[in-house]
Amino acid sequence: MLATAMFATPTTLSTTDRATPATVLGEVVATAGLVLLIVGLTRTGRNITVIAAAVGSYIGAAYWFTSSTSFANPAVTIGRVFTDTFAGINPTSALPFIAAQLLGGGVGTALAIALFPNTSRVPD
Repeated sequence: MLATAMFATPTTLSTTDRATPATVLGEVVATAGLVLLIVGLTRTGRNITVIAAAVGSYIGAAYWFTSSTSFANPAVTIGRVFTDTFAGINPTSALPFIAAQLLGGGVGTALAIALFPNTSRVPD
C-alpha cells in the first residue's frame, strides 16, 4: 500500500489471475532454488556480500526464466495482492502460490540437506 501511495495510485485488489498448473510449478521451482542457493552458499562458508549478490541475481534470473515470475516469498505474494498491475496477483491465486512456496521451501530444504550436509556439528 505504501508503494501505491508513493506513485499516487489507489490501492486496489489485483485482478491478475496466476494460478495455473504451470505457474504453480514454476513457483515451486523458484522457491526451491532460492532456498537451495541460500543454504548451499551459507554451508560452504560464503560471506554475506556474495550471498546477497547471488540472491539478487537468482531472483532476477528466476523472474525471467520461470512461468510464475518468481514471487518466491509469501510476503511478496500478499503484497502483490494489493496492486492491480502486471505484477499483481488476484487474491484467489495467492493461496495456491503460497502453498507452492511452502512446498518449494520444503523441496529446497530437503535438497540442501542432501547436497550440503552440515559438517560443523560437534560430535557426540
